[in-house]
Amino acid sequence: MPARDSFHSVMRIGPVQIGTHRDRTGRTANAAVCTADRCGWSADYSSRNAAQLAARTHRCTVR
Repeated sequence: MPARDSFHSVMRIGPVQIGTHRDRTGRTANAAVCTADRCGWSADYSSRNAAQLAARTHRCTVR
């Protein structure tokens, strides 16, 4: 049975949303996802500070 992927502690920095979730091994991870059209950027981080830094420095290449 696949694990249910639910995000909590969601925040937004510009077009990027950051949320905390459990990864496949059950550890807490933080995902940063750009919500801009046709950008497609996303990444997982082990700390919330790293995800926030990535969100602040992310620049969409799609114009």
